[in-house]
Amino acid sequence: MRTEEELAGVSLLGEKHTVYSSDYNPGVLETFVNKHPENEYLVTFTCPEFTSLCPKTGQPDFGKITISYIPRERMVESKSLKLYLFSFRNHGDFHEDCVNIIMKDLVRLMEPRYLEVRGDFMPRGGISIIPFANYADEEHESLKKLRLSAQLNSRF
Repeated sequence: MRTEEELAGVSLLGEKHTVYSSDYNPGVLETFVNKHPENEYLVTFTCPEFTSLCPKTGQPDFGKITISYIPRERMVESKSLKLYLFSFRNHGDFHEDCVNIIMKDLVRLMEPRYLEVRGDFMPRGGISIIPFANYADEEHESLKKLRLSAQLNSRF
């Protein structure tokens, strides 16, 4: 069981009234202490109902966002991540921008060993866009290159 001290930064989980931000809001992200920082392990989140807006037309874009990371000292709390991803609903940006913004916000929040974000967006005008962005600390730079290479090779 986690102590109150370990859960000090977690305020959204267990709240009876959830407030959904209608605008992009990285401030909603919360973390908790990784109890196993000596282990290298992978955490993956899948958001199959991600939505944002086209920055030019304002039309909605739909996609699946997959986030995987190797934690260090802090981990993202899943309800706060859900609310953060929901906050893109009225955010007007290109798919590539959304994926990079998510990656940068999570790196800033957690300072992980490794993190990647992939977007699988529904076709618009007959074209699907699948952006991928990743980050690695110095120790995981080879993993970063390997994962980027794998994404490139899976496209051709």
